[in-house]
Amino acid sequence: MQQLNPSNSFGGVYAATICPMTDAGTIDQDALWRHLSEVGAADGLAGFLVNGHAGENFALDRDELMQVIRVARDVSDGHCIVAGINSEQAHVAARMSEDAAKAGADAVMVFPPFSWALGADDRLIQAHHRTVANASGLPLFLFQGSVNAGRTRFEEGTLRGLLEIDSLAGIKEGSWEAAAYEETRRLAKSLRPDVGVMASGDEHLFVCFMIGSEGSLVSLAAVVPDLIVALERAVAEGDIDAAQAIHERLYHLARLVYAPPGHLATLRLKICLKILGRLSCVSTRMAMPPLSTAEIEALRQALIAAGCLRNQ
Repeated sequence: MQQLNPSNSFGGVYAATICPMTDAGTIDQDALWRHLSEVGAADGLAGFLVNGHAGENFALDRDELMQVIRVARDVSDGHCIVAGINSEQAHVAARMSEDAAKAGADAVMVFPPFSWALGADDRLIQAHHRTVANASGLPLFLFQGSVNAGRTRFEEGTLRGLLEIDSLAGIKEGSWEAAAYEETRRLAKSLRPDVGVMASGDEHLFVCFMIGSEGSLVSLAAVVPDLIVALERAVAEGDIDAAQAIHERLYHLARLVYAPPGHLATLRLKICLKILGRLSCVSTRMAMPPLSTAEIEALRQALIAAGCLRNQ
């Protein structure tokens, strides 16, 4: 059964939100406001993870990243805001962290630069995170990458060093494998029981919650926040039958959204929101091939199966 750590102030479900764009590729601030407001209306949602992978953080400039945080702060109504930091250069990531603090973020999450998938020295990884941690003074989240994504997934020795960062508050555990998730959680809890280890593999949330989690930071919660909150709550309360039923509703939707190639997940999320009538334009900053009619229909059917949409 899921064990929550009451000493961790960042526990609960956070929606990793998308960033609506216009057809011209600029941020649609009105649509962003509506998106955050609708997601934030979910009963029991702890907060937002903005400027994450789903929010196209790698494609936004510094002013745009701050713009997203400011809108989230204005909309938040008491929700906690974790701001993603994603840059290949530590000094740039540090400035982003300072920007996040000025714009009203409550914490920052360091995303491992994509180049680390090809290999990275442990000294570089440690220095990068500490540079960001020292820049803003905000609580820090790690992002534990997929088991298939090179050094964006931290080996035990690397994780031990990162757990020594005083300001560390949580880990978004995205290894996408239940066994690896448990390894990360056991190590973190043995060294830093105050650090929240939060599930992130969307179709594996049920399993990870059962192993133990302080909550979750997931982009599927940007589409179905009520279901993700209900799943976390059911496991925490020991209602395993209810949790299993929610897992069954979510499973096929999650599998479709996050199926390879992973870079299409943001587009799929936006299409889901459009199907639900909550987003009018599915443009992304990066050039992505449009989904086929069959792919879009599969997403629609998965939303119907999840009970989020009537079969019309």
